[in-house]
Amino acid sequence: MGRTETKSSGGAAAPVLVIDDDRKLCRLIKAYLGPLGYAVTAVHTGPDGVAQAAAQSWHALILDVMLPGLDGFEVLKQIRRVSEVPVLMLTARGEEADRIVGLEIGADDYLPKTFSPRELLARLRAVTRRATHTPRPAAEAPEEIVVGQLRVKTGTRTAALGDQPLTLTPVEFDLLLSLARACGRIKTRDQLLEEIRARNYEVFDRSIDVHISGLRKKLGDDPKEPRFIRTVRSAGYLLINPDADES
Repeated sequence: MGRTETKSSGGAAAPVLVIDDDRKLCRLIKAYLGPLGYAVTAVHTGPDGVAQAAAQSWHALILDVMLPGLDGFEVLKQIRRVSEVPVLMLTARGEEADRIVGLEIGADDYLPKTFSPRELLARLRAVTRRATHTPRPAAEAPEEIVVGQLRVKTGTRTAALGDQPLTLTPVEFDLLLSLARACGRIKTRDQLLEEIRARNYEVFDRSIDVHISGLRKKLGDDPKEPRFIRTVRSAGYLLINPDADES
């Protein structure tokens, strides 16, 4: 049975960067993915991974957690400051805590190093497909969403409260953007999860309340007397419309 090849939009092999100090594994990944339409480049330290990730446009990154120089989590943090490239993380340990940390700082999926080549391919295709099909703000959508003193800029993925910029994680920004677009309407947890691109939803669902709590702190919001984000029991969350809310 034939195997489907993957090509970039220009017809060339899709460039994939592997950041892993296990050179044998890198060779195996390259040998498996190469005939399937991927051009695999491998580097073996954290600092080299950060530099190479920024050096060109990548179809996807495969990133190990345990790396010399900088660990995979720090590498991911630095990459996410400048790029939304799909990232598939590898771990030899596979503990849930590691998966949660990686996903919350911007990984798109997680794969234990006991993976089979076919599972690697399936997950790689899944994270790149989700990235390709991610709904982007429509041309007619406003570049800036304003809710009272809160301003959310979709183009630059920044937010501010009055004149004070907010320092948000990627997940916090995505949650705030989803709530802002539905200002005054309830968003269920499932709806919020579906609108956050390329996350491992089963793991992320356990920590969504933690992210909302962190977002509230950065907004200076009191959950008991909220000015911005209200919890609707057994339903979800809503961003309060200051022009319509009377509480």
